[in-house]
Amino acid sequence: MRDQAVLPAAHEVDSRHGYAMLLMVLGSVAISFGGLVLRSIEVADTWQINVYRSFGMLVAIATIVAIQNRGRFFATLLSVGRFGILAGVLLAGAGLSFIQAFAATTIANALFIIGSIPFFAALLARIFLGERLRRSTLVTMLFAGSGLALMVVNGISIGSGFGNLMALATALCFAGYAVVVRYRRQVEMLPSLLIASTLIIAVSLPVTGGDLALPMNDILLCLFWGACLSGFVNWTFIIASRHLATAELTLLMLIEFALGPVWVWLFVGEVPHRWTLIGGSIIIVSVAVRAILELINKSRPEQTPGQPV
Repeated sequence: MRDQAVLPAAHEVDSRHGYAMLLMVLGSVAISFGGLVLRSIEVADTWQINVYRSFGMLVAIATIVAIQNRGRFFATLLSVGRFGILAGVLLAGAGLSFIQAFAATTIANALFIIGSIPFFAALLARIFLGERLRRSTLVTMLFAGSGLALMVVNGISIGSGFGNLMALATALCFAGYAVVVRYRRQVEMLPSLLIASTLIIAVSLPVTGGDLALPMNDILLCLFWGACLSGFVNWTFIIASRHLATAELTLLMLIEFALGPVWVWLFVGEVPHRWTLIGGSIIIVSVAVRAILELINKSRPEQTPGQPV
C-alpha cells in the first residue's frame, strides 16, 4: 500500500519536470528570434531599444501578475522581499552589460563568453544551494560548450577588453539571477522582472537624452521583442525554476544561441558560416538527448538542494 501511495507522487513530479523542460525549450526558441527582430530594426540605437523593449516587458509581466493575483497585485510585489530585489538588480545588470558587450567587442567573443552561463550557474548553485552535477548533465554541458565554441571559432579574437568584461559581467549576473530565483522558487518571483525592467529603463532613458522619436515600425518591433519574446522567455524561466535545477535551466538556454543564426539566415538571407551550423547542431542534439533521457526516467525524484542535477 505504501508503494502504491508513493507512485502517483513520483509520476506527478516527473510530469512537472517534463512540463518545466518543455517551457524552457519553448522560451528559448521564442527568444532566439530576437536576433531577427534586431536585424529588422532600422533606426533605433541600443539604448532606445532598451527603453522600448523593457517597457514592453514591464507591461506584459505586470499584466500577468495582475491576472494571476487578482486583488493582491501590490501584496505580490512586496512578497518577493530582498531576494526578489536582488534578482531584479542582477537581471538588469545582465541586460545592460549584454548591450555593452555586443557594442564593444566582436559578436563571437560576446557569444562565447556569455555562453559560459551554465558553467557559472552550476558553480554558484553548488556553492550556495548545494546542488551537485550529475555526470549526464556535465557531459551535456561539455558537448554544448564545444558546440558553442565551434559556432564562434572563426570570429574569436582578443577584442575589446571592456567588451569582453561586459560579456563576463552578463554571464555572472545572469548566473547569479538564476541561482537566486531557484533558491526562492517557492515564492512568486515574477515581480523581480518588473524591478529589472524598471531599472533598465531608468538607466537607459537618460542616455538617450529623452530622444525616443522613432519610426513606428521600430517601436512596434521593440515592444514585440519585450512583451512577447522577452516577456515569454522570462515567464517560462521563473516557472521552470520551480522544478528544474540551476544547471538544467541555464543549459536549455543555449538553444537560443543555436537557433538565432538560423532564423536570420532563413528570413534575411544572412548566410552563417558552416561551423556555426555544425556547432549549433551539436548544441541542439546535446540538449535534445539530455531532455529525452530525463523524460524517460520516470522514477526520477524532484531536485532539491544537495541532490545531483
